[in-house]
Amino acid sequence: MTPGRPSRLRGVRRLVPERTGFATGRTTRAVRRRGTQPKVVALGGGMGLSASLAALRRITGDLTAVVTVADDGGSSGRLRDELGVLPPGDLRKALAALCGDDEWGQTWARVIQHRFASEGDLHGHAVGNLLIVALWEQLGDHVEALEWVGRLLGAHGRVLPMSAVPLELQAKVRGLDPARPGAVTTVRGQATVALTRGEVQSVHLVPNDPPAVPEAVEAVLDADWVVLGPGSWFSSVIPHLLVPDLLDALVETKARRVLSLNLAPQPGETEGFSPQRHLEVLARHAPKLAFDVVLADEAAVPDRDSLTDAAERLGGAVELAPVASPDGLPRHDPELLAAAYDRIFRMHGRIGPWR
Repeated sequence: MTPGRPSRLRGVRRLVPERTGFATGRTTRAVRRRGTQPKVVALGGGMGLSASLAALRRITGDLTAVVTVADDGGSSGRLRDELGVLPPGDLRKALAALCGDDEWGQTWARVIQHRFASEGDLHGHAVGNLLIVALWEQLGDHVEALEWVGRLLGAHGRVLPMSAVPLELQAKVRGLDPARPGAVTTVRGQATVALTRGEVQSVHLVPNDPPAVPEAVEAVLDADWVVLGPGSWFSSVIPHLLVPDLLDALVETKARRVLSLNLAPQPGETEGFSPQRHLEVLARHAPKLAFDVVLADEAAVPDRDSLTDAAERLGGAVELAPVASPDGLPRHDPELLAAAYDRIFRMHGRIGPWR
């Protein structure tokens, strides 16, 4: 089998790591030439989106992150409650992931991720959260303030909130009370949903018709590729599909769409979920949304036929690639994930001037 070429297995394409380029730790510079790079929009939140951005910034300089704003825990929740602002935590993580690998980028990434440890009110606050909120108050514009932070960090991309109003995530959960295993309870708050002990049936936002940030809608409509996931499925990935204008843009865009799956179920909200079940619950929340590619780590898919069937119902094909960190922890390796995205972009056709 020729390195870098896909192999087929019962409707599943396996992406074989190449002997050169991302899989060996060397970044391909050719794709960064002006006019030869795809416009990519990545949607999600938390560490899942950070993993995707750390990979995507290696293969394109035209990258936009659209970030969920329903977080209500930790430093973000405290700032949200005290000042009535958007929760800045996931926005901060996305900016840190877009920092370069040089000394400037890595120093600023550490600074904005730094958390104070004290006996006072600053305990637990992240420096980046305070910086973002300060610029929001100074400039009075969410998008402009995030662009200022991005310029300071030398970020390799743009970060946008999915909505300009703070959102509350609510979930319908079955079996939360062991004494009533069939009862469905409403759980409120992203932090609570992420750690729920019951089986999440569905999620919705309050307000239930939140406005999308116009720049986020424009970015999706203008993209060549849209990447959704990986990340906490109910609390970071699906919320993007609950913002009507953003969902309409995802359905209508001419971009090709990639759904990037997690390496393992998340304790709490998706405990016991198979890869195909992740697709099924997403489809229930956005039945009109189709995907061209479903990307999964080959070691995380025990039933490839079932995943293929679920992907086909979404209009897409399954691509399997080794994207997990070699240390055995359930996290994506940025170089391997970059290699997988790069090969998907090349093999599934190119759109726009970067052809």
